[in-house]
Amino acid sequence: MWMFSCLLLGPILAQGEDPSVANGELTPPDLPFPPMPSKAVVGPTLADSVNSWPPKRKPLKEDAPNILLIMNDDVGYGAPETFGGPIHTPTLSKVAQHGVSYNRFHTTAICSPTRASLLTGRNSHNVGAGQITEAASGFPGYTGTIPKSAATLAKVLSGYGYDTAAFGKWHNTPVDDLMKSGPFDQYPTGLGFSYFYGFLAGETSQYNPRLYENTNPIEPPRKPEEGYHLTEDMADQAIKLIRANRALTPDRPFFIYFAPGGAHGPHHVHKEWADKYKGKFDMGWEKLRNITFEKQKAMGWIPNSTKLTPIDPTMVKWEEIPEEQRAFQLRLMEVYAGYLEHTDTQDGKVVEELERQGLFNNTLIIYVLGDNGASAEGIHGTIDELLAENALPSTYQQQMEVLNRDFGGLDALGSQHVDKMYHSSWAWALDTPFKSTKLVAAHFGGMRTPMVMSWPKAKKWKKGSTEKVIKHDPTPRSQFHHVCDIAPTIYEAVGVQFPTRVEGAKQMPLDGVSMVYTWNNVSVKERKSAQYFEVMGSRGVYKDGWFASVFGPRIPWAEANETRMREWNPDTDVWELYDLTRDFSQAEDLAKEMPDQVAKMKQIFLMEATANKVLPIGAGLYTIYYHPEEGPHSPLTEWKLYEGLTRIAESNAPGFHSGQNSLATIDVEISANASGVLYCVGGTAGGFSVYMDNGYLYAEYMSTLLYRYIAKSTTPLQPGTRKIQVRLIFETTKGLGPPADLTLFVDGQQVGWVKARRANGIWVRGRKASRVQSDERLRAAGEGDLMLALKRHGVFATWPAIELMPSTSFRWTLCQNPAEP
Repeated sequence: MWMFSCLLLGPILAQGEDPSVANGELTPPDLPFPPMPSKAVVGPTLADSVNSWPPKRKPLKEDAPNILLIMNDDVGYGAPETFGGPIHTPTLSKVAQHGVSYNRFHTTAICSPTRASLLTGRNSHNVGAGQITEAASGFPGYTGTIPKSAATLAKVLSGYGYDTAAFGKWHNTPVDDLMKSGPFDQYPTGLGFSYFYGFLAGETSQYNPRLYENTNPIEPPRKPEEGYHLTEDMADQAIKLIRANRALTPDRPFFIYFAPGGAHGPHHVHKEWADKYKGKFDMGWEKLRNITFEKQKAMGWIPNSTKLTPIDPTMVKWEEIPEEQRAFQLRLMEVYAGYLEHTDTQDGKVVEELERQGLFNNTLIIYVLGDNGASAEGIHGTIDELLAENALPSTYQQQMEVLNRDFGGLDALGSQHVDKMYHSSWAWALDTPFKSTKLVAAHFGGMRTPMVMSWPKAKKWKKGSTEKVIKHDPTPRSQFHHVCDIAPTIYEAVGVQFPTRVEGAKQMPLDGVSMVYTWNNVSVKERKSAQYFEVMGSRGVYKDGWFASVFGPRIPWAEANETRMREWNPDTDVWELYDLTRDFSQAEDLAKEMPDQVAKMKQIFLMEATANKVLPIGAGLYTIYYHPEEGPHSPLTEWKLYEGLTRIAESNAPGFHSGQNSLATIDVEISANASGVLYCVGGTAGGFSVYMDNGYLYAEYMSTLLYRYIAKSTTPLQPGTRKIQVRLIFETTKGLGPPADLTLFVDGQQVGWVKARRANGIWVRGRKASRVQSDERLRAAGEGDLMLALKRHGVFATWPAIELMPSTSFRWTLCQNPAEP
């Protein structure tokens, strides 16, 4: 017999209710449930038979809630106005005003791991998600593949009869699965969601996103010039799904996972949103932090005893920013603030639809403000975030020269033309009152985020009662909780017993602890006794009010330190120790005073790390830093590409970053004064393009907007059948992004050459969006997709679709011998 427990359900079953709906003491079910037996009478003939459809299984309690799970991206603890910050967040405030809030809720401090933990109810390394998918490795905790033994919320809830849909960012599909032929089992639809609309990457452009609908790559419904913005589109699509559910399947509750790309870089928002914040940050980041801290205390969001932690010695102070550079730094922050408000407003459109449909009261809304703390990856503030990711040097003067020359100045920040990120010290200010930022698992600036829940439905068992399932209480819940606790909370709230097996796979135990016990009891003793954290060697562990941690080898707000990384030894790391029962912000390190407690906490971390597949320490750095050649990539050494191929992901296409020596050969028949793109990968913020213009052959290597190198043939190509070859050879120097020689050949003769002195070290585009400027030589495709095109009549291809002429062939080969033409 198939049974599960139902919260708030009495012992008497509703009429027609499945007998599997019962008490939680019985054996958990397997999913999917077996078919209901047929009640048809089968005789020799129709005259002797009676048709009867099997009854529909009803495994959910009557009036089971809808679920809306919202999680934004890269938002600091001190950012939202709701809890004392400078940025208007009306939707977060609305949900908080109907429910309860949590001021000691934690993420993993990095994207993919947080999302895997959120959706499975397990710790991130335990489900192979110890690092972002692009930097996966073969170590068990870092494969980037969620095992079938860790069924997601969507998989379980759909098995119980929920309609399930995901919108926005999905950063949990292995990059080598991003092909039209799949496999698709790690796509959202393979992990339990019936519908998906969003992007399969860490980030994308909000104006030209690389969209997917289910498993199919699609193009945005409108162009940027028509006012398109991805987050607005996502909200519209979610509203359509809610309406379809009400129109066609009103008997089924829904689970919507709404995960915008905002406010992750690139910070893209229309100018009017950024302009709301003009002058609001002129005081600089230290004073902003002080203002936020006082507001947080005044409203009771943090304890009065909390101490404001000082700026790290390696961070830049506002007074150190030259006066002539401040307008640039202020505008970067204004754009971010407008982007976050815009994102929260789109979250609100979905909530407003629940209200219009009369569904708000019976919807459990869980709003996680960010998947980690504010991001310091902009380092000194940048018009192109890949500068830091590829370890490329830049100056304020270089960036302003590009902004003024090509895009009209500061007003271009936030537009489709640049992939800007704010200064890392703004991120620190938005993580008030804590130390550090995203990517640090030692301090709460990286992993603590506001979270709110609401479910204002009246409790059904009390006739005429107005008592809510979650009664609004403005006092924040301070029990220590983690993102892996969300799934168990939902299961208890819905009243389902977690299955023993799902689609034949025996299920791992849940690592999380339900938070339902905190809903209407602010002072109840917390039930989570231990929780580990780890990101690329930065690590920590919580146990019964104590927190011990190690900062790790990377400093997210500073350029990569080769010596620090090369000489790092986890065994000699210095541990910190905090008593969180009286130190909310980790202001007092007690490690030197209490070495025995440090030793005890180190052992607890080792136990947790062993049990959750965190070891070896530093595995998250293995392919992103120490051995990039072993990272996820196509096994091919030669590609033969044909007319009609589109949307080849960067991870599965020919590579153009350091170490990828290559020779591309194009056999093509050209006309006089031919113009058009031969092939291209990336976009205007980084990419590689080979094209013709008025008969001349060009190749451009672009290491972000600041470093562009163009080779051009000395003479126009003669009409007829030609063999064009493009050779890219990197120098064998140490470090990321060594120089490269880019050489053009036609019919075996060298016709052009350029030295690319600054190459992309890791990613060409990182699957971000495309943009093509009419006044630029670079003819870019989209978001790391590969484009091949040749047009006869001087029209450049500007969209990611292959348009090879029938007489054209293309072959790309990794060079074995750098001397070969």
